[in-house]
Order: sequence, then C-alpha cells, then structure tokens
Amino acid sequence: QLGTGAIEIKSGYGLSLEGELKMLRVIKRLKDLNWIPVKSTFLGAHAVPKQFKDNKKGYIDHIINDMLPAITKEKLADFIDVFCEKGVFSVEETRQILSAAKKYRFKLKLHAEQYNNLGSAELAASLDAVSADHLDNISEQGINALAASGVVAVLLPGVPFYLMEEKYAPARKMIDAGCAVAIASDFNPG
Repeated sequence: QLGTGAIEIKSGYGLSLEGELKMLRVIKRLKDLNWIPVKSTFLGAHAVPKQFKDNKKGYIDHIINDMLPAITKEKLADFIDVFCEKGVFSVEETRQILSAAKKYRFKLKLHAEQYNNLGSAELAASLDAVSADHLDNISEQGINALAASGVVAVLLPGVPFYLMEEKYAPARKMIDAGCAVAIASDFNPG
C-alpha cells in the first residue's frame, strides 16, 4: 500500500545449518503465498558463530561443504551474501565463499565497505555480483569498478542514521559516475 513492489529477506541470524535452513524454509513459505514478490538470500556468512570463534576456516568450510549443498538441494535461496568487513570475513575469505557459491549457481551479493574500505566493492565487480550493499566507506576506485561492471550499489541510509554515525554512502558521487543505485531499508533484528 505504500509502494513496496518486492522484498528481499535474508537469513544470517541462525549461523548453523539447522538455523539457516529454518529461516530459509520460512522465507520459502512466505514466497509461496504470492502476495508480493519475495527474493531469498542466504547470509550464513553474516558473522562467525561462537562455536567457531577460534576456527573461522572451519566455519567457512561448513558454509561451503554443508550449508551450500543443503540449501541448493531444497532450492531455498536465490542469492548468497557475505559480510566482508574487518573482524568478520576478509576479502579473500569472501572471494572463497562466493566462488564456491557460484558453482551452485547462486547469484552473488556483498555487504561491502560498511565500516572500512577493504576493496570489497572491487571484489563485487570482479565476481559479477548482482549488488554491493552499504558502501558507506567506498573509494573512488570502488565507485568506478561498480559503474563499469553494472553491479547495483544498494544504499542503506537508515543504518548509519540509526547507529548515529556521521558517514553515509556517497550517493551523488555514485550516480554521477554512472552507478546503478538502489535504496533499501535494512529492516533487521540487529
């Protein structure tokens, strides 16, 4: 009624095979209602769960070897997303997860440059991702890479506003550079 034409729902709060499957199954049930177009995104690489605190490689292997095949088998997700950020997943870890997901024919997304500029916008461009989200700390090189590749820059201005941060994604620079820009709410339990 307020103009929403479609929604994307992401998992990423279970951080276990069972937790992620449960969320994705609920999303599938909502999708099957056909009341509004719904896209589902697997965001198991949203954080490293406590049980893998000292074994991030083990969690990445769990995502690649257990979660991706199970989600693919049940056809539960349209996209995969990775939170590429200091203290979460590095650019190389993100590349590893997304490259494995490509083999399962997932469409790719990244949480990119939210708090730090790591070059994840450039990674999104190099992997032909559908979108790079947040981008509050994107560089000129990142903007140019997104513009040249056609990766959609999804801006979430409600996040820095809610967190009372002063830095927002440079939307005007992106538009002027020729980036495709979208706005999203990032309505989440975090």
